[in-house]
Amino acid sequence: METITQTNIDALRLELSLKAKNGLNFILAASLVWLLISVIWMQPFAIRQQSIYTFFAGGLMLPLAWLFSKVLKTSWTIPNNPLDPLGMWLNVAQLAYFPILLFIFSKHPEYFLMVYVVITGAHFLPYAWFYHTRAYAVMAFVISFGALWLQLWLPVTELYWIPLLMSGALLILAAWLAVDYRTKSAL
Repeated sequence: METITQTNIDALRLELSLKAKNGLNFILAASLVWLLISVIWMQPFAIRQQSIYTFFAGGLMLPLAWLFSKVLKTSWTIPNNPLDPLGMWLNVAQLAYFPILLFIFSKHPEYFLMVYVVITGAHFLPYAWFYHTRAYAVMAFVISFGALWLQLWLPVTELYWIPLLMSGALLILAAWLAVDYRTKSAL
């Protein structure tokens, strides 16, 4: 049995970072989904309708991520890397928070969008370790606290700024991840 060292783990994380390109395909897909959600929240629908349409828009995430993976030539799985399954678990973990989202939808729908953004943004935090890049950690806090701040100060008619913040933050994250990828691949 091979001895586990920090060097071995760091090598595995570097492999994940390079072959998956820091998850850039998912971040770009998410930026488009959240831009669409911004448009939904600009419409004169009732908040409950906007929330339901937001869930439907989220269904575009995986097909768009798959499309971006083809364009960017990223790997969805890295066989023989024992850390690879962790990536899926980190992503699925956000689903465990959906009961909070459903509760908010049923009791306080005016906070639905902010809670959804906070859950989505906060789930990026462990990817900072997974891909060995500070970008995910910084943006997890920017997104989560930015959404809270906007929710506290915006009138209900202007909540579309929350998914716009998310989309913009994701584009900044994508640029940061691309630079990080280039830096690592040049080593």
